[in-house]
Amino acid sequence: MKKVLLPLICVVFITLSVKAQDTPLPKKDLLPFKYTVEAAPEWTNLFNRSNGWFGADGIFSIPLSGVDKNNNEGNNKTLLLFGDTYIGDVKDGKPLPGNTMVNNTVAYIKGNDPDPSKINFYYKKGEGGKPETFFVPQTSTAAKPQLFWLGDGFVNKELNNTLYIFGYKVERTGPGVFDFIESGVSIIAMPKGSNPPFNKQRQIETSLHIKNDKLGEGSFGAGILVNTKWAGAPAPDGYVYVYGCTGNDKNLVVARVKPKDFEKLNEWRYWNGNAWNENINNLKALTNAASNELSVTPLSDGRYILIFQVLGLSDKVGMRIAESPVGPFSDITEIWTAPEWKQGLWTYNAKAHPNLSKPGELLISYNTITADFWNDIQKDATIYHPRFIKLKYQVK
Repeated sequence: MKKVLLPLICVVFITLSVKAQDTPLPKKDLLPFKYTVEAAPEWTNLFNRSNGWFGADGIFSIPLSGVDKNNNEGNNKTLLLFGDTYIGDVKDGKPLPGNTMVNNTVAYIKGNDPDPSKINFYYKKGEGGKPETFFVPQTSTAAKPQLFWLGDGFVNKELNNTLYIFGYKVERTGPGVFDFIESGVSIIAMPKGSNPPFNKQRQIETSLHIKNDKLGEGSFGAGILVNTKWAGAPAPDGYVYVYGCTGNDKNLVVARVKPKDFEKLNEWRYWNGNAWNENINNLKALTNAASNELSVTPLSDGRYILIFQVLGLSDKVGMRIAESPVGPFSDITEIWTAPEWKQGLWTYNAKAHPNLSKPGELLISYNTITADFWNDIQKDATIYHPRFIKLKYQVK
């Protein structure tokens, strides 16, 4: 149920014609390319499973080579991150008794084909094989127990190929789907070659959870752009851009840092609308109506494409285009209407997976859930796993 954070009262009032904030757009037309969007059932079906891992949200994809572009073929490995995950057996589409939920799991996939023989799912196994969670906050001063939901991550080739993942500290406040608060964010660091159960993880405390009078509350880690030559960026400037989403307006904010300084939080700089500033409180939104999980992907012509769920929770997958990682971003182009919405599922947190995409395409996922999730998941195992679409495009 990760990172929707949209009050239920707002769901029925979502306006899907949201425009960019009052930031002047570039004079150049930002959409001078042809594109089509279609369902990708071969990818959706890859996550429709009947034993072990059978449902989750999240699904960030991290190329373990550190190269995040449309070239993941052969035996190149990608790490997939998931949030709350159901483990058990499924028969005729219904979970059998004894299924259980853990707060985060992973999978590894080879290449960029949705081949069931090339993907493996993992959860931590405790005493007697009991399913457990891989990542749990180790340094907590909260009164209530905390759990981690996972944000985006990347492999840092300038720090010994360390794997970094954002972990959101979450506290349950009640029995409902939306009964939780996020109290902070950590950076989880693991050495090269780390595998489940990730026993060598380090957890770095941060001040990257935001409480801002103008922008609202939120965290960094919603999406990462590694804009370096070694990551395959077409117009590299040598920085890692880390995006966040704040407030009910779903404001998009961004910080950046050199890869070699990633663990030095005093080296991070925050975009204030005109320049990079060392004060996180001087942030200014790049645009609004984003989602708590999203992606910013460089195009081959030097522009950047933002993929997100409009306002975080809606039936629309949105696209904005910019000429730099900080914008200005174009108005929203609604590229997909999720058919699951009319089937009674809520859809949220769309993002692109360039490393799993073919040339000229962008594979995009979004998550599904229901209002009465805790009861519905015990009746139908298919309501809670990623759905996929493909954006096919041609740039001039």
